[in-house]
Amino acid sequence: MTKKYILDQSSPVSELVNVTYSKDSPSSQRSSTMAPGKERKILYEDVAEDHEEVISTIYGSPVPQQSLESNDEPFTTYFDEKIPIPEDEKHSWFSFRKLWAFTGPGFLMSIAYLDPGNIESDLQSGAVAGFKLLWVLLLATIIGLLLQRLAARLGVVTGLHLAEVCNRQYQKVPRIILWLMIELAIIGSDMQEVIGSAIAINLLSAGKVPLWGGVLITIADTFMFLFLDKYGLRKLEAFFGFLITIMALTFGYEYVTVKPDQGKLLKGMFMPYCDKCGTPQLEQAVGIVGAVIMPHNMYLHSALVKSRQVNRADKREVREANKYFFIESCIALFVSFLINVFVVSVFAEAFFGKTNEQVNEVCTNSSSPYVGLFPNNNATLEVDIYKGGVVLGCYFGPAALYIWAVGILAAGQSSTMTGTYSGQFVMEGFLNLKWSRFARVILTRSIAITPTLLVAIFQDVEHLTGMNDFLNVLQSLQLPFALIPVLTFTSLHPVMNDFANGLGWKIAGGVLILIVCCINMYFVVVYVTALGHLALYVVAAIVCVAYLCFVAYLSWLCLIALGVSFLACGQTYQLGLTTHPELFLLNNVDAASVVTR
Repeated sequence: MTKKYILDQSSPVSELVNVTYSKDSPSSQRSSTMAPGKERKILYEDVAEDHEEVISTIYGSPVPQQSLESNDEPFTTYFDEKIPIPEDEKHSWFSFRKLWAFTGPGFLMSIAYLDPGNIESDLQSGAVAGFKLLWVLLLATIIGLLLQRLAARLGVVTGLHLAEVCNRQYQKVPRIILWLMIELAIIGSDMQEVIGSAIAINLLSAGKVPLWGGVLITIADTFMFLFLDKYGLRKLEAFFGFLITIMALTFGYEYVTVKPDQGKLLKGMFMPYCDKCGTPQLEQAVGIVGAVIMPHNMYLHSALVKSRQVNRADKREVREANKYFFIESCIALFVSFLINVFVVSVFAEAFFGKTNEQVNEVCTNSSSPYVGLFPNNNATLEVDIYKGGVVLGCYFGPAALYIWAVGILAAGQSSTMTGTYSGQFVMEGFLNLKWSRFARVILTRSIAITPTLLVAIFQDVEHLTGMNDFLNVLQSLQLPFALIPVLTFTSLHPVMNDFANGLGWKIAGGVLILIVCCINMYFVVVYVTALGHLALYVVAAIVCVAYLCFVAYLSWLCLIALGVSFLACGQTYQLGLTTHPELFLLNNVDAASVVTR
């Protein structure tokens, strides 16, 4: 009789404990995963089926034990049900039925590529550089796909998402700092979503709903959307698909209306050049990369893939899940890329090289109530998501303005929900806290909405959209705190077993992360040097030193995981570098090391 070990996924992941240590293991090794004075309690069941003995997951105190069949967790999100994967014996290599079953997480992940911050970056890219930076958008999307693949593989192989792995592998102080940094990124993303939704509501109401009113409305609709996941996981995923479809139709309408030059579009997409480009175009290229690759999205995607039923004891099923999730991610990011191309192309064709005087004249002739937004001078037109809708309305009629606003609203509302899930996963993973969805949303939304609401009340739309620059810088700073951990853990053989990154992926992943982080740091430096105040420079310098020290620490651990062993010193068991890692594939655990009855 052979033993087969499977990881039961019907119970909360926060109750998982390590069972790889035998009673003869050194106490120092056992203490890395077991609190002092706490006695492990084994929960298992023996099932005889096809001459195999199946041992379910082991759980331990002090978390109260629950029935394995219990599915009434009041605080869980997204995982109230697991989607079964159908068998398809006729199509062993590829099955559309299986692809459909795995479809969902990738599209939710792709919404981060379509949030209002990305849309604003797209339209500014088109207005500032024409079609010349489309290749940067394509390259950034491909890099994002490769990095998302690492995050998804971590969740599929280990059964834990990135925040949970960080919680189990990093020491306490780095873990808390890491959590705070990711929370800042999520709050910054929340603020961009609030800004986008408020502007869309203001445009749709022809200015009758003030910006602060739009901000307040986003509070109410966030809680309304939280009820959606009570109707089933597939219906929730279908709703997100519906919002993505709205974005594709609305921005596609603008694309068809403007009729961009297809030759220039293809040349800009596949020829990496930027003829006669200066500092504004370079900064816009950097901004595209920073807007596309979002730090909290790595944590989100690694968690979303856990919603499918995958037997992690069966390497074939794990390999199959990795394959289908990657295919789904390719399709989802291709759709998001097309939508981004629509926006870039519209503004590249219609507004590249335009001056305020030209736009002012057109808006005056069309009797637009927004003429005052554009001073009558020869300065180059500067646009954001608010002015973007206005100039579309001036040039192509009121329908173009309202359809644009609908697309922005769909972008803001869809990213609102995925941001809520990201926050829930990060908090539960890092802190093992089971907050209700409402408590979690009240906390982060209050932090995100308060400064946005104050600006909306006491300032104008110029200051509200101007906050996006600061928020993009904030999220650029947090990017290493997602990319470095995901490369670290997916490169560790004790954590990923046979699915650990090979030499090629280690080198490519390290180079990609280095490039992305350097590009984003350049973006931060450009922003800081423009502050123009000595006190701000001093504060920025202090923060910079602390920031670089922490990034260096994470990079040191990452290099050890990548195989630069001479850097290892002291105890590194938190990364699973000992012979008894904290994370493992249970089918490879020696039966003798499992505590028996």
